[in-house]
Parts: sequence; C-alpha cells; structure tokens
Amino acid sequence: MVNSQTSGVPPASRSCAGCGGKIADRFLLFSMERYWHTRCLKCSCCQAQLGDIGTTCYSKGGMILCRSDYIRLFGHSGACSACSQSIPASEMVMRAQGNVYHLKCFSCATCRNRLMPGDRFHYINGTIFCEHDRPGAVLLNSHLPLQSSSVLTDQKMSVIA
Repeated sequence: MVNSQTSGVPPASRSCAGCGGKIADRFLLFSMERYWHTRCLKCSCCQAQLGDIGTTCYSKGGMILCRSDYIRLFGHSGACSACSQSIPASEMVMRAQGNVYHLKCFSCATCRNRLMPGDRFHYINGTIFCEHDRPGAVLLNSHLPLQSSSVLTDQKMSVIA
C-alpha cells in the first residue's frame, strides 16, 4: 500500500476502486493495482480504514482485510495447520482454537478418521482427537467450515502524490 500526496488535481482516470468516484482528495492510496480514497480502502470485517492502521493489507476471497482479521479468519500464514500447505482459493476449511485446516487434514491423531462438521472432538496441545480417542480433556463442539476464495496476497498500500 503506497500513501502519497497528490500534486494538483489527479488525472480524470483516477477513480476510486471502492466507491467509483473521482479522486480529488489531497491524499489517495494505491493498492492491488488500483487507486482508492483513503476513506474507501477499509477492512471487509472491521471496517477500519487501512491507510490509518498500517502500510499492509491482505486480500483473500474478494475481501480486503487488516492483518488482525486475516489472522483471525485464516490463521497466521494462510496455510493448513496440519500439513503447512497453502489452502486453495475455493476450498472450505475447518477451524479450531485459532488454527485453520484443510477438510481432509482435520482428522483424529489416533485413528486418522476425518472429522466432519457436527462431530465432537478434543483439541489438546494443538492435536485433534475424535470423541472416541479422547485422552481425557474437556470436549469442544466442532467448528463449522468457513468459505475462502483465494490464496492470501500481502498487498502494499501506497499514497500517491
């Protein structure tokens, strides 16, 4: 994300990717190969104006996200917590204790049976156990899958002069 000051009136071709209006403000943002009013480049979840909270934004699944919401939704890396592989754009995921998993990777560490939405499981020290193989911990309800649409891209924002 690049933040810059405009020198004079911006060219007519500079319309905001957020609202579609012409950008005549003193400052504008350039992110994801598009121009934005500073007020229009906002996190899809918390609505924070991204130019006010940092120089980085994230895009995934058609959403523009601040770092906090990206991590909350997709984990620290955008990768599966079990296999460490990237989670493809159209794939559903399972979440447990802030970690994100491919559906196929969300399975019991003991019997290797895949856990499905609605199944009860234990999450102990980062390890998943089915209800049958629980080693004696507090039972958690399963987490429903979230839909994701694209691989994380760390976007820089720029203010253009």
